[in-house]
Amino acid sequence: MSSHSARRRFLATSLASAALAAAPALRAQGAPTRVRFQLDWRFDGQAAPFILGRAKGYFAQEGLDVHFDSGTGSAAAVARLAGGNYEMGYGDTSTLIEYMANNPNTRLQAVYMVLDSTPAGAMVLKKSNVTRPGELAGKTLGAPVFDAGRKLWPLFARAQGLDPGVVKWQSMEPPLREPMLLRGQVDGVTGFMPSSMLSALAAGAKEDDLRVFLYKDHGVRVYGNAILATSRFIEQNPRAVAGFLRAFNRALMDTISNPEEAIRFVKEREPLVDAALELRRLRAFLDNFVITATTRADGVGAISKLRLDHQVDDVARAFGLKTPPSSDVIFNSSFLPPRGERSFPAAVLASR
Repeated sequence: MSSHSARRRFLATSLASAALAAAPALRAQGAPTRVRFQLDWRFDGQAAPFILGRAKGYFAQEGLDVHFDSGTGSAAAVARLAGGNYEMGYGDTSTLIEYMANNPNTRLQAVYMVLDSTPAGAMVLKKSNVTRPGELAGKTLGAPVFDAGRKLWPLFARAQGLDPGVVKWQSMEPPLREPMLLRGQVDGVTGFMPSSMLSALAAGAKEDDLRVFLYKDHGVRVYGNAILATSRFIEQNPRAVAGFLRAFNRALMDTISNPEEAIRFVKEREPLVDAALELRRLRAFLDNFVITATTRADGVGAISKLRLDHQVDDVARAFGLKTPPSSDVIFNSSFLPPRGERSFPAAVLASR
């Protein structure tokens, strides 16, 4: 690390700590702090920790009045948060790096890493005879413009030795993605695969009909979604940021310990969802991207600076970024709950 980067990191941490210490405590009887929070997607299984935390009053107990809005993709969440309409949100780390590089005045930071690796991937029908990622060359892929899998395609393509421009893109609204694949209107789709695959099953596909290429299994070693906060909110309401992370961390541990209970809260929030499908979606996210070898050892929420440095380098190469942000600016660990609170209960780990 350069001395300049070290100073920036030290100053950022020191200022955050000082602000946290100096800020007046949230009063239990006072007006709660309002937090507008942009989710990455719909109110479904993967959003269960946020829904559970609100339903159980964990955010309210921290003096927060949190309003969650559904989203249209984790990449879109980054742009909306940067636009100033939200104080906090949930978005893709690689997209945050790209956005900050292209918009140097962006004042956003990741404050809690939820997904230890990206769930992004590509999906095709087996009858297409695409058996490996390199065979996607020349195909038409479908995804919403702000889909994180589409945004991360250059990393995936380059890891396969492909030029990112080797495919054509068909844009569509999120609900049309999997039906268009099943109707043969596109050769493949990108998305968050536990979610996209299950949506294909809900649209009438059989699991044996589908072939999935998870980016993480094909050379893309990057973090996934994180909780984000604007720098302005961090500076003005440091205790609210810390309180939000305590509440979310508590809700995440509850969700991991009892996913069935978490899905009951999702069903209460969205009565039309298929509870069995959403439970499967939630378990897929937890078991593949939240509970990993790394988080088993080190706890959830934190990052490895070296690994994030490599991610910045990879994203910069893939997108041709001239001035990528430093990892010290991207991730702020000042507000994380203690490591002991971010460690999974032994009983949970033994059952997985």
